Amino acid sequence: MGTANIKLVVLDRDGVINHESADFIKSADEWRPIKGSLEAIARLSQAGYDVVVLTNQSGIGRGYFDANTLAQIHVRMIDHVQQHGGKIQSIFFCPHHPDDGCDCRKPKAGLYDELASRLKLSFDNVFSVGDSVRDLLAARAAGAKPVLVKTGNGRKSIKEIANDPELQLDGTLVFDNLSAFANALLNKEI
Repeated sequence: MGTANIKLVVLDRDGVINHESADFIKSADEWRPIKGSLEAIARLSQAGYDVVVLTNQSGIGRGYFDANTLAQIHVRMIDHVQQHGGKIQSIFFCPHHPDDGCDCRKPKAGLYDELASRLKLSFDNVFSVGDSVRDLLAARAAGAKPVLVKTGNGRKSIKEIANDPELQLDGTLVFDNLSAFANALLNKEI
């Protein structure tokens, strides 16, 4: 399969697919999907889009949970998506503490660079959906089209962007949730 044929959508996890938690999602039992998100991923998958999740998971670096627990959380997410007829192609995560100075923690584009290297593609015409400013900045740095959803930290992020013109995030598409984004994309409204 040539990379030119890949239709890709990049999603953040917490606040986009599942409910955000100020205390971190520390177990599979704490992972709860946002209404409509699983169906949205299913619709994207069924329309031929590869759905890839890029997520900061500093709870590992902070010692709140380990990589095995994160894997259990992701198995639960993948299972729920599959039960709705969808598929998550890949999950890339940054396990580092914010003070570690890594290149993979969003707002840096390291997770995107890893994905681009593995798939041998660029992010031209690839939508990247997030709920925080760091998601949007990483998407923009990677050359993807940033999309903000109002779920999770989305409403707070809208205010942050409005109050800081240096963020240069004009042109970012905004949707109520992942389902609304999927509808717009699949209806060719964006």
